[in-house]
Amino acid sequence: MQRTYKTPPWPGRQSRHMSTNPNPNPDVNLKADADSGAAPVRFDTKIAVLLREDLETWQRLNVTAFLVSGLGTEIPEVIGEPYEDADGVGYLPMLRQPVMVFEATKEALTTAHARVLSRALPRAVFTSDLFATGNDRDNRTAVRAVRTGDLDLVGLAVYGPRNAVDKVVKGARMHP
Repeated sequence: MQRTYKTPPWPGRQSRHMSTNPNPNPDVNLKADADSGAAPVRFDTKIAVLLREDLETWQRLNVTAFLVSGLGTEIPEVIGEPYEDADGVGYLPMLRQPVMVFEATKEALTTAHARVLSRALPRAVFTSDLFATGNDRDNRTAVRAVRTGDLDLVGLAVYGPRNAVDKVVKGARMHP
């Protein structure tokens, strides 16, 4: 069954006009690859996760999973189509574009948080307090108990125009 939705606007997002472009997704530019003849996909948008560099490996994985799940619930266009294998077995849809994962110091993460707020980009946060909770209700309570400037951030996910997201994560390095 096909669902329809209306994407909520955010500052800086421009409405798009209908075009004759064969690509139905306006956030993706298709450019021919001269060597292979294939058309690589280049997205006009970016998904980035910024992790605090002092996290344990299990924490990095856990935080990343939680953060990207938040983007798909509020921004339906980041989710692709369902998958199906050759035997017709169906699988859930996933994010339609790569997720860039970065790491930074606690101070750089705080700076990135201020940047994402000033640009009003869609974002998700994970604070150190969430490692001590065991459910969604307690997670929300833990975040709500701390003022914005006092959040002990360990992770941040952001989605938006590629150049705006690049400015948010400026100074961070790609996760090894």
